[in-house]
Amino acid sequence: MRASRERLVTAEVELRRHQRTPIDVAVEFSAKGSTELFAGRATDISVGGMFIETQKPLAFAADVVVHITLPNQKGALALRGVVRWTRQSGMGVQFGLLGARETQGIVFLGMSCLGSPK
Repeated sequence: MRASRERLVTAEVELRRHQRTPIDVAVEFSAKGSTELFAGRATDISVGGMFIETQKPLAFAADVVVHITLPNQKGALALRGVVRWTRQSGMGVQFGLLGARETQGIVFLGMSCLGSPK
């Protein structure tokens, strides 16, 4: 019984619906309705969300707009989402509804990195 309990404690549970693709791309983000932009770096992305490394994470449950130019895109995307968790080094953002251009850009990026999913 003790061994099985230890396995449960040390096992990492993956709750994401979409597999993340590792990236290293500069982003700017702001709280919804604010004109103040903060800098960060996206370290992974999927159609479900992304992690942003930043010294200024927004508060949990904050509505956020992330401005990013993906490696396979010519122009910047404005991705709306909600901060779902924070830590000292950054924040996890869950995207809201994405348009066709945004979805296509993220999916194609993931397909181009199939050899190294996170």
